[in-house]
Amino acid sequence: MRINKNRLVETASAMIDVHSFTGDEQKMAQLMVSFYERMGLQVQWQQVEEGRANALGTWRGTGGGKTLMFNGHMDTSYSGREPWLKNVPGFQPNAFVKNNRLYGLGISNMKGALACYVEAVRSLQDAGVRLRGDVLIAAVCGEIEKTQYAEAQGSQYRGYAAGSRYLVTHGGVADMCLLGEPTEGKVVLGHFGALWLRIRTHGNFIHTAFSEGKRDQNSILRMHEVTNAVLEWIPEWESDVSNSYRGASAIVNVGAVRGGFGWRVSRTPHHTDLFLDIRVPPTKEMGVARREVLDFVRSLATRFPDYGIEGEVYVTAPGAEIEEGHELVQAVDAAHEQVFGEVPSRDVTRWFSDASALTRYGIPTLNYGTSTGLMDVELGENLDIDGLVKTAETYALVAQRICA
Repeated sequence: MRINKNRLVETASAMIDVHSFTGDEQKMAQLMVSFYERMGLQVQWQQVEEGRANALGTWRGTGGGKTLMFNGHMDTSYSGREPWLKNVPGFQPNAFVKNNRLYGLGISNMKGALACYVEAVRSLQDAGVRLRGDVLIAAVCGEIEKTQYAEAQGSQYRGYAAGSRYLVTHGGVADMCLLGEPTEGKVVLGHFGALWLRIRTHGNFIHTAFSEGKRDQNSILRMHEVTNAVLEWIPEWESDVSNSYRGASAIVNVGAVRGGFGWRVSRTPHHTDLFLDIRVPPTKEMGVARREVLDFVRSLATRFPDYGIEGEVYVTAPGAEIEEGHELVQAVDAAHEQVFGEVPSRDVTRWFSDASALTRYGIPTLNYGTSTGLMDVELGENLDIDGLVKTAETYALVAQRICA
């Protein structure tokens, strides 16, 4: 078995060259289908919604072996059209190589992994390997952490495993799954989930000319006090032993604040919202986490009785974990050691992955993949090409071990 370096780079470059921001993944799915067809894989097209699809390719085994899924999302973290990124070449859908590194939008998260899946299967086919079990390559839409909210409606806001949830309810299941998120070559045994919380303060709606002596009724200024109370609470959540996992503590981010009208600041805002991203360990049920954070909101309402405080939980994306002794973990350990010369280290991450949806459908899922990619200040997102080659080889060896 030999990884074809030039072919791998060509495949990854073709993927980079297709713009596939969340909500616009269909052309990327069509590209994946073209790869599957050339490889002789069985193709299943899953139309998730207009303009976006999953592409599932199956390399059929001879029978009697376990089925391994390689899963990767096609949507990119950025569109490349953001004002602060539009002039950075590595954040554009145009691949280029410099100093043995491959640059381009999405190469790290996670088109590099998708290319490695394709090359891993190709290398096994080139070597005349026949596996007993099936190998699935699932290229899915809608993974990036985002959600529809208020006026933010449409497919570009439907992430958080939208594609993988559709996948598993339409035939895309396996005995286990290797998810090639960028983990720096570490085996991620578990990752935190996310709960998004909105806290609202109410206030008067009044013209500036009549606001004298009523500043304490301004919802923005009321939120300033509430924010201070939130900052007092955050360390409590983060240090709570029930919110830790494998030595990693939870984390809370103050992600957004909205209040008032920039086009009409002659009026005080009738309400102001504060948005929190609260990370939850995979060992805590989301129902429990929801109750705990809303109890905190109730305590704020008691502390500030005149502010009309209310709370809303609008995202609950559970974490995921896999047992240390699972055969997929053992297979990755052995393959990684064979390719890299050492056993991979372990990690726990506080980012989300599609393992959340897959594990809840009974598919043990392991996150293991390439480096996160050095974000070159001038050139942008990139990956080391030799690292891609070794990752593809590791994936091929894992498939051999799992699928017999």
